Amino acid sequence: MSKGLVVLAYSGGLDTSCILLWLKEQGYDVIAFLANIGQDEDFDAAQKKAEKLGAKKVFIEDLRSEFVQEFIWPAVQANAVYEDRYLLGTSIARPCIARRQVQIARQERAQYVSHGATGKGNDQVRFELTCYALYPQIIAPWRIPEFYSRFRGRKDLMEYAENHAPSDLYQMTKNPEDSPSEPDVLEIDFAKGVPVRVTHVKEGTSKDTPLELFCYLNEIGGKHGVGRIDIVENRFIGMKSRGIYETPGGTILLHAHLDIETFTMDREVRKIKQSLGIKFSELIYNGFWYSPECEFVRHCIDKSQENVEGRVQLSVFKGQVYILGRESPKSLYNEELVSMDVQGDYDPCDASGFIKINAVRLREHNRLQGAAQKTL
Repeated sequence: MSKGLVVLAYSGGLDTSCILLWLKEQGYDVIAFLANIGQDEDFDAAQKKAEKLGAKKVFIEDLRSEFVQEFIWPAVQANAVYEDRYLLGTSIARPCIARRQVQIARQERAQYVSHGATGKGNDQVRFELTCYALYPQIIAPWRIPEFYSRFRGRKDLMEYAENHAPSDLYQMTKNPEDSPSEPDVLEIDFAKGVPVRVTHVKEGTSKDTPLELFCYLNEIGGKHGVGRIDIVENRFIGMKSRGIYETPGGTILLHAHLDIETFTMDREVRKIKQSLGIKFSELIYNGFWYSPECEFVRHCIDKSQENVEGRVQLSVFKGQVYILGRESPKSLYNEELVSMDVQGDYDPCDASGFIKINAVRLREHNRLQGAAQKTL
């Protein structure tokens, strides 16, 4: 008698293969679900492996387009970066994957969903907060003593990875030292804070569908070694961990979007939007994509992008992105207003009162500091 049907988020790797076997051993029927979000994966081989291990069914789902449009684009609009460096590629993929996993579970009338995330990592939180929001029954083997006491082979894998050079860990990007000796100059067009076209200036080629555009930026950024980071980050569960990430396309878009946003957005609106971007990044990292607060923040950020429109020209070269120029029909930059040669409708005398008013607070602060020092 089966204990029930489980939809397992399956990768074809050691962890989830062991989990698939263990779930069957425990008396569950297992459906393996593989998500294609753009990773370099032999999906046919993974499907055959899952079937050989005894999966009742195997679903291979191409989620690339919805991943770009529904998850990556909002992150671009937000300039989403966790702790100033991590562009959240792995984090933002989890709610996309888990959502489809839940859809398959409902379609197949499964009683449970399961994943291979460990009991110390962030992904267990990200997967399960999504699943609990949408589907309440979860099996997490790496938190079940009978499972993690039996399968200790992962320690050997971790030791193997630590003994290899960091350069071997990067799959999408070249070492910048080995990248081309000529830059690629691109023009990226934005509408409402979202990239709508990328054009290679020298070659004259363009990409304008979201998936093609993002893949092309990954390709260009990858060959120049853009977007590599090696960091120590603060996990949501309370420990620090080392993370090695590569986000070539996302890094190019971050530079371009920051530039066009500053060009077109009111200063005070941008201050508020920056704080919302930090909050949005934390919510993504911690697994709260499907929370009411994240939905609210996404709506606010989307509103802020109404006038973020225009074109940014940039150079991608030897691990770096260099902004070369920008233009926009909604630019707030007024060359005549800021020119030292043209007075326009700005009276420099007005600055005197402005400065004096702002100095009141500073004078009072230093008066009190001076009084305090006299009493010492």
